[in-house]
Amino acid sequence: MTVFVSRGPSQTKKLAKRILVSRLKAASRPAILALRGELGSGKTTFIQGLARALGIREKIQSPTFVIMKWYVLPRRFQSFRHLVHLDAYRLERAKEAKHLGLDHIFQDPDAIIVVEWAERIKRLIPKSAYWIKFQHGEKPHERIIQLRIQMPKFKMQEAAVGSNENFSF
Repeated sequence: MTVFVSRGPSQTKKLAKRILVSRLKAASRPAILALRGELGSGKTTFIQGLARALGIREKIQSPTFVIMKWYVLPRRFQSFRHLVHLDAYRLERAKEAKHLGLDHIFQDPDAIIVVEWAERIKRLIPKSAYWIKFQHGEKPHERIIQLRIQMPKFKMQEAAVGSNENFSF
């Protein structure tokens, strides 16, 4: 487990780019990021950084009311063709997500799939997914981001914590 302390939105976006470069290019297909955390804890900001790193120039917002949004990648990233942004906030049970065709989406080898509020549909998320937990820090713009991914060390890392006592699945 790796823990980062982000001092603001720009660092959260940089972390997303770093994960894209260091982990997703070696990820199994499709690449699935399962995000969890409180409202305002940085999940959407992280996805904005990921989308920008993929060359997407559209404004990225949580698809809370439409549930899912697809973005065609303007240039392929390691043969991925699209980003799928799913927001499960309004789903009360995993059963409600079945009609979205997640079985097929979670098998699309051309997709990078990012799920906000993934804990709401946890039983549908493939075991190969990378889980990332977002928490508010002590300061207003500070975020604690916990990765259940093996990552190489890099400069932005503010704090590495070996314990996972507050991170449960």
